[in-house]
Amino acid sequence: MLKFRKIPAETIRRMPRYLRAFSLLGQEGQTYISSQALAGQLHLNPPQIRKDLSYFGDFGTRGVGYPVSDTAQRIREILKLDVAQKAALIGAGRLGTAIASYPGFAMFGFDIAAIFDNSPAKIGKKLAGLTVQNIQDLTGIAEQGIRLAILAVPSESAQTCATLLVDAGVRGILNLSPSWLKVPKRVKVVSIDLAMELGTLLYYL
Repeated sequence: MLKFRKIPAETIRRMPRYLRAFSLLGQEGQTYISSQALAGQLHLNPPQIRKDLSYFGDFGTRGVGYPVSDTAQRIREILKLDVAQKAALIGAGRLGTAIASYPGFAMFGFDIAAIFDNSPAKIGKKLAGLTVQNIQDLTGIAEQGIRLAILAVPSESAQTCATLLVDAGVRGILNLSPSWLKVPKRVKVVSIDLAMELGTLLYYL
């Protein structure tokens, strides 16, 4: 069994980038790719790619490269994406609507299986083929096999929603609100503040 706690967090964060690259290469019909060519696509350096993948065993063949299809499948297994992963979307506003319609989740095996909101104007309406449910009905999502949630709500609602998700048995939250969430250590939170990321981008211009 892989000991993920010994693998650098930055390496784990790069693994989905590798998966996307190998998946797209496979769709294009490419069978092998060198670390040099892959590095050019991802704007990384070849030694970094080889080091990252080496944490999980032997992937490529010297002088030949990485087998595209097999490497993509192995990365899916490493990231536990070899089976469909259900997620709940919290928030049916503008951001939530965009996320519900985003086709990119399918490449990683994610399935938005339920959508929740607290607005009477949204509850009961259809969004991306799903009926928006009352957020107070979150308690049954564990029985549906949902362990992940995407939080797309205003800052003032984020902590309340996060607490409801924890109580419902969710183990991972993608937080798209600009709020710092307080959750138990058993729950993993990844926060993305789009405005803050844009501010970081300005530094490089």
